[in-house]
Amino acid sequence: METINLNLLTQNFLNPIILFFFLGILAVLLKSDLEIPQPLPKFFSLYLLISIGLQGGHKLNKGDIDSYVLIVIGSAILFAIIVPIYTFYILRKKLDLYNSVALASTYGSISAVTFITAGAFITTVGEKFGGYMVAAMALMESPAIIIGLILFSIYNKDNNDSKLHWKEIFIEAFLNASVFLLLGSLIIGYITGEKGWKTMEPLFGDLFKPMLAFFLLDLGIVTAKKLNALKKVGVFLVSFGIIIPIINAILSILFAKLLNFQSGDAFMFSILCASASYIAVPAALRMSLPEANPSIYVTLSLAVTFPFNIIVGIPLYYYFIKLLWG
Repeated sequence: METINLNLLTQNFLNPIILFFFLGILAVLLKSDLEIPQPLPKFFSLYLLISIGLQGGHKLNKGDIDSYVLIVIGSAILFAIIVPIYTFYILRKKLDLYNSVALASTYGSISAVTFITAGAFITTVGEKFGGYMVAAMALMESPAIIIGLILFSIYNKDNNDSKLHWKEIFIEAFLNASVFLLLGSLIIGYITGEKGWKTMEPLFGDLFKPMLAFFLLDLGIVTAKKLNALKKVGVFLVSFGIIIPIINAILSILFAKLLNFQSGDAFMFSILCASASYIAVPAALRMSLPEANPSIYVTLSLAVTFPFNIIVGIPLYYYFIKLLWG
């Protein structure tokens, strides 16, 4: 069993896409002048969201939306509600209300890039997952933000509802750029089906992994620049950023086994539950909870949880899946 796990770790680590992430980190540590000029990082983000949405819609078009699909999507939404609630009460033992809500929302939401990287990994090991997992990913972005702000309104001693502009919060949570583009691309992929995908495949299929390599190179540079901020975060939060994803992954895997998920779907479900947002949630929190410290929740999700998941978490969660599913 240890050999299998080591092989998975090695296979994931030696993936050229992952190595470009480390190349970005190394560039900063060695003080190279390497950088990805703006607005290319934004373009890479838009490209990946469109690509994964179109592919998901295409896969969804090839299958039926049955009770199994609805159970998978419902389970994803359920975990997006549960995770911010239980993590909030853990964090409140050490942090103030603002930062507890911010971190709980961050870890209740998801990282699309972790999902995309995991999708590339599972393809290399010969497994498949349903296109409906893309819909599940998009629907997991927003509930954690809403739950976090509800918790804030409950425990805020000032209890001044005017501080929270609920209309703007809901708009930001459900219509922020990443969710809107992902869902829109998913719908386009679903409507146009096989014919539409064949038209888009040369750009959004064949070039997907090279574009992901560019994106992770830039993300490695960004991550390395935030490493010094880890000193401010502290041992408790660094431990939180590693242990909570593992707990979330194990709980989601057991839940998926109980509901008889297909192994590929169970793996991608565990990735969603184990990841943490560093794009959608920070964008919403900057508006709704400006008192929360971005150097805590952005640094923890981007500089701790994201690298842990793509280096260790992805092969580790897949290993658990293989043990239970055979």
